Amino acid sequence: MARPRLSFPITGVFMRSSITGKVAIVTGGSKGIGKGIAQVLAEHGARLMVVARGREAAEQAVGEIRDAGGAAELYLGDMADWDDVRAMVEATVAAYGGVDILCANAGVFPAKKIIDMEPEDWDAVMATNLRSAFLCVKACIPAFETAGRGRVVLTSSITGPVTGFPGWSHYGASKAGQLGFLRTAAMELARYNTTINAVLPGNIVTEGLGDLGADYLATMAASIPLGRLGSVSDIGHAAAFFASDEAGYVTGQTLIVDGGQVLPESLEAMAGI
Repeated sequence: MARPRLSFPITGVFMRSSITGKVAIVTGGSKGIGKGIAQVLAEHGARLMVVARGREAAEQAVGEIRDAGGAAELYLGDMADWDDVRAMVEATVAAYGGVDILCANAGVFPAKKIIDMEPEDWDAVMATNLRSAFLCVKACIPAFETAGRGRVVLTSSITGPVTGFPGWSHYGASKAGQLGFLRTAAMELARYNTTINAVLPGNIVTEGLGDLGADYLATMAASIPLGRLGSVSDIGHAAAFFASDEAGYVTGQTLIVDGGQVLPESLEAMAGI
């Protein structure tokens, strides 16, 4: 019986690749960039474990992948909690027999300036964005060792590693911290034939941007040389490359996917395009 052809409106048509048949965990996979990554990997034939904290959105994301002919399971848990993370990996191995790809995407980005920020606010962002990446990588190492290979993709950001934005000091620090973790992790994971790389998104159209209004979105797009905000599939395709066999000799690296947003010195520079 022929494999059903996947056709997501965002990510396009199914293509057979080295990802076909691989087992992929996507944390924060029910919405936004995480959902886009999950859909692109499913489009390439990966078998998905979609991980999230909210049931309704997660069930919808899994349902969309299944309706398109893909394989997807659901795990509800907090990726900042070590017991939840270990149970998530165990559930993935039980469902599919192993883990080949980890996309550590879970993240939050509440805006609060330093003067108004409580220590608990800082700790909560660090736990979800940075601690969770460490825990998920640690928990997946035995599965990668058993498989004889592995791929890890972190969702970082241009905010923190490259740029700053008022109200996001904790977010930016967590995303820069991911890259500090990445570089040593690349050396330590090499013994398991496992690579780890990071995608750094710029301004991406997600559910949360809809409330900002058309004028604000137009202003954001005006600062990007390509003249548009990115789509979640733009990030998904970058993650799929890092997850592929073709990227098997790439580790400890970062890829900015921002339409050229970090290039202009100022908006005046954009006027000369």
